Amino acid sequence: MSKNDINYLVGSREVSFTPMKVYSKIVCDFLENLSKCIMSKPVAKQYPDIITFAFWCRKSNISRLQEQYSSKYVRVGRGNVFHIAPSNVPINFAFSLAFGLLAGNSNVVRVSNKHFNQVDIVCDCINECLDKTEYNRLKGYISIVKYQHNKDITDELSAQCSSRVIWGGDNTIEEIRSSCIPCRANEITFADRYSFAIIDESRVEQCSDAEVRTLTDNFYNDTYLMDQNACSSPHLIIWKASKEKRGREKFWNQLLESAKKYDLQAKKVVDKYTLAAELATSDKLEFKLKTYSNYLYVGKLKQLPEMLDVVRGKYGLFFESDLKSLKELCEHIGTKVQTCVTYGMNNTDLMNKFIESGCQGVDRIVPIGKAMDIGVYWDGYDVIGTLSRIIVTE
Repeated sequence: MSKNDINYLVGSREVSFTPMKVYSKIVCDFLENLSKCIMSKPVAKQYPDIITFAFWCRKSNISRLQEQYSSKYVRVGRGNVFHIAPSNVPINFAFSLAFGLLAGNSNVVRVSNKHFNQVDIVCDCINECLDKTEYNRLKGYISIVKYQHNKDITDELSAQCSSRVIWGGDNTIEEIRSSCIPCRANEITFADRYSFAIIDESRVEQCSDAEVRTLTDNFYNDTYLMDQNACSSPHLIIWKASKEKRGREKFWNQLLESAKKYDLQAKKVVDKYTLAAELATSDKLEFKLKTYSNYLYVGKLKQLPEMLDVVRGKYGLFFESDLKSLKELCEHIGTKVQTCVTYGMNNTDLMNKFIESGCQGVDRIVPIGKAMDIGVYWDGYDVIGTLSRIIVTE
């Protein structure tokens, strides 16, 4: 592996292999400082995902996460974590790095070769923070790199790691897994996932105009902000139908207003129309499409497909169906399903019913507006626990 083959956005090849305790003070202080640095940059405020990350790194949030994480044992990092960030959600590399640091590890993070302004902005802030005397020690714990597809480099970085974190589609994960990791190393794979929503229609009917506007603005943030590319972005709304069935039109009409701030480029319109046409002529789905405008297409399903995760839209193409029973719904939920976002539902009751029905999927049940709130418990993993080890004394 040649140094010239790797572009170091942050750090260098000199990586520390000295683990720290989980939620170490220097890491928590560094993330707080990083948050302040990002928030001070006017250019960062142009990107909602960067601001979301900066808010996540605030002292109050990290302290809350630390309080939630209880263990009667001492936990320290496993050593070095090799992260492969996704190419469809630019800011995820920063969350992955934060997870590795909070778990007490040094980190090598490979970002996508695609150019994202978010990556440049966050990396500049990380470098600025690392240049401060109090955080010099962390320079050996953070390397953010870019390189062209090169199995030799991936092989070497994988051979050196204590844990590997892969974000990507199933094919990407399969390809990277051909690069072996040490026998004692472990791995987290954030693979291709799917998400949907359940809404109590009668609750929408009872909403004031302002409340519906808030609801659809939150749904917009869960979906349009990432072009529906995020694994936690819902593609399908399952309606707990009311007698009048007026709530859904109220919702869709207001979502159209919320969506008018979306950066709807001509290519997105063409891609969305093409996808809708392809699905309509395939044998996967049977639906009737309603076009509210180029900002919003809604396909009403005649029936649910065998597995929900084939019901996928993008750029403002959504689908809807009525809830007949939770038991029947669970028959269509496979292991790819990650998040169920809700409105007007009791999420604890919903969780219990999913479990009782033997549901194979669903790792999160959260209110609309919280789909993108990534945390240290993600995809069913205790990320901090998986990236750290226990020291037992007697």
